[in-house]
Amino acid sequence: MKSASIKTVAVAGAGFMGSGIAQIFAQFGYKVILFDVVSSALEGARKGIERNQEALLKFGLIDQKAAQASLRQITFTADKQLLADTDFLLEAIVEKLDSKQEFWAEMSRIVRPEALLASNTSGLSITAIARAIDGRERFAGMHWWNPPHIVPLVEVVLGEESSLETAQQLIALAEGLGKKTVLVKKDVPGFIGNRINHAVFREAMYMVEQGIASAEDIDKAVKYGPGFRWPILGPLQIADVGNLETWNNVASYLFRELCHDSEPPQVLRDLIAAGHLGVKTGKGFFDYSDGRGAKVLAERDLKFLLLLKYIIGGDAEAEASANRAGR
Repeated sequence: MKSASIKTVAVAGAGFMGSGIAQIFAQFGYKVILFDVVSSALEGARKGIERNQEALLKFGLIDQKAAQASLRQITFTADKQLLADTDFLLEAIVEKLDSKQEFWAEMSRIVRPEALLASNTSGLSITAIARAIDGRERFAGMHWWNPPHIVPLVEVVLGEESSLETAQQLIALAEGLGKKTVLVKKDVPGFIGNRINHAVFREAMYMVEQGIASAEDIDKAVKYGPGFRWPILGPLQIADVGNLETWNNVASYLFRELCHDSEPPQVLRDLIAAGHLGVKTGKGFFDYSDGRGAKVLAERDLKFLLLLKYIIGGDAEAEASANRAGR
């Protein structure tokens, strides 16, 4: 099915990711079916979408009329048979291979044979998930980033049996929603973003474990150093700008000093064993008790929305400001 022919979108899994994805499709006029086997998850999804829209309204990224109309575009259901006539089915259920295979073994036989299929897995093998699917060529990865109603990136991932046409349709679909897309040509664990994300995470934990710096200072160094540059230039272009010979000289002595562990470090396992899972439990590398966790998430979304507004319309505005400043 061509992306331009897609009118009805079904999202399976009404958690934070699934509901946010459903919201974006609805805002762009698609008829959306949000499916979950747990009725309380569906009610939570409705409330979450309303909260998301309130934030977008405050920043002028959606108007009141569009917000109300988009909610009417979404059908919340626990009846999987309602997914049978969808044009596109995106799965965003629990991040476990056997659960995804069980879901697709059933659903790829329920939906129409020409329907486009995708998984929002964060890094599981698309090829492995597809082993349970009828019509594997119409299936690929479509990894959105959290929170999906704000973060622009969507990674489209080819499995061994995915057709290039399927990937191109998913790219066109995501770009039609205003998203920034990348094509992952080889089905590797973690795709692009999470491989880089976890390489940084591993090194950050290593420095905590080795007593090189505090968690606070490591995060501060990333936010105000490399992180400050990354929204403007990616790591490869930063090297181009900084002179590849210089980067090669640094790499020649620094690479051997970096963490090469192939298993999660003890510092992470100790936190988990103590029941400290982060914001969810009120403690992780940092303390989130007494309402600090909710404050962190609110501040995160506020700053993300400011950045999104810049990305959507800020390039021209920044250029005009630079010209006014006499550049």
